[in-house]
Amino acid sequence: MNCPKCTMPVGDNAKFCGSCGFTIQAQESVPPPPPPPPPPAAPASQQNYPAGGAFHFDADGKGRGRGYTWEIIHQGAFALAIVQLGADQAISAEAGAMVSMSANIDLDSQMKGGVFGALKRAVGGESAFVSTFTSRGGPGEVTLAPGSPGDVAGIEMNNQTFMVQSSSYLAGDTSLTVDTKFGGAKSFFGGEGLFVLQVSGTGLLLVSSFGAIHRKTLRPGEKYVIDTGHLVAWEGHMQYSLRKAASGFFKSFLSGEGMVAEFAGPGEVLIQTRNLAAFAAMLKPYLPTQGS
Repeated sequence: MNCPKCTMPVGDNAKFCGSCGFTIQAQESVPPPPPPPPPPAAPASQQNYPAGGAFHFDADGKGRGRGYTWEIIHQGAFALAIVQLGADQAISAEAGAMVSMSANIDLDSQMKGGVFGALKRAVGGESAFVSTFTSRGGPGEVTLAPGSPGDVAGIEMNNQTFMVQSSSYLAGDTSLTVDTKFGGAKSFFGGEGLFVLQVSGTGLLLVSSFGAIHRKTLRPGEKYVIDTGHLVAWEGHMQYSLRKAASGFFKSFLSGEGMVAEFAGPGEVLIQTRNLAAFAAMLKPYLPTQGS
């Protein structure tokens, strides 16, 4: 070390400078700060629940499936899903979801589940046909998007079952089982036209939303009310009931809300931040009528 006054070299443990006599104070070592305390333990009711929820999204909007890779670009209002298929690999999509594709892609539309399955899909508000895109003779690309503005999310299912609003299903791995489920008034959601799809298996599931997707995780026993027009998907085991938004028909009418779904945890629900039916009703006064 050097003397801080005359800069002449001195010993490491010297108290005085031999050249100028300057008193050298010993430098006290500063102890390192204590480590931060560990985060509090989760309640016992939540310790067995996955930290990231049941819906596994890739943070970068990219992933890999059985013989294909996928990526979601322009996320937000005008998201686009790009699926790169390997040779002779395929992916299924809702009829009308295709935006573009390579010239070597073979498109096949068929009634999935036979006549009865197609009838259930048609009654549920979907197309009676399902499109399958297969890459022939080499790799190929398919791009997919919903009909309305909004986001697209890729969910990597792992032997799971989700209930999906019929208008939110966009595409999925060909190994997934997609079926329309009837539950009387529960499925019809009080006349709002929401039939639900039961999607089961392992692989990529692409869902779309009108607006952004908001994730809501419910603790065991927790109840949460969601407007039925804002539902995208939820875990298959979750229990829910339907009721009016307010007590009494008159109060519900004045509130502007129709039927709501009350979910009970544990589980996770995907919510879209905008309501397509409400948006259409807002535009109705500005649209030309048949009389005009």
